[in-house]
Amino acid sequence: MGSNMPKILIATGNKGKLLEIQALLSDPGLTLLLPADLGLYLNVEESGSTYETNAAIKAMAFACASGLLTLADDSGLEVDALGGLPGVRSARFSPLPHASDADRRRYLLERLGGLPRPWAAHFHCTVALARPDGRLRFATGECHGEIIPEERGQNGFGYDPIFFFPELERTMAELNMDEKNQISHRARAVKAARPILHELLDG
Repeated sequence: MGSNMPKILIATGNKGKLLEIQALLSDPGLTLLLPADLGLYLNVEESGSTYETNAAIKAMAFACASGLLTLADDSGLEVDALGGLPGVRSARFSPLPHASDADRRRYLLERLGGLPRPWAAHFHCTVALARPDGRLRFATGECHGEIIPEERGQNGFGYDPIFFFPELERTMAELNMDEKNQISHRARAVKAARPILHELLDG
């Protein structure tokens, strides 16, 4: 790729997220970089109480450290029967230290046990775009479905195997990448961010 192409840093260490974002932003006119490409290994504490705050913390930290326009996201699952939990704590929703995705899914289903179904839920994603000069913009996306008690599908990560789309009769983990990038919360947020991205690159 040409060295004069605009460079965008994708601030995530989550391989599943990264693959989705790379597919959504694939553009012959853009160079997508990862923190590891630049030797950047920041330990950014996502200490905010909202998706927007956490995405902004991450995006600004990496933009300032790299000198590049940076995209970061924060996302979560919100289950109506649990009053919106796990929400911003989705990646930390387990009493176990060093819990795996499977541990978090198991704990969520334990919390839902005995509550009447369907367990309506939605995924939310907030994307933050930050420039080193401090300019910061946001885009959001959501997708709606329900939680089911048995895991289905081998694709995706996180809560995908138990997040079910009634109209498709499939879970998020039963969708291939192209299908997921048509309807997922992250796909909708990144698509909404694309025009902002070009605006920030131009200005």
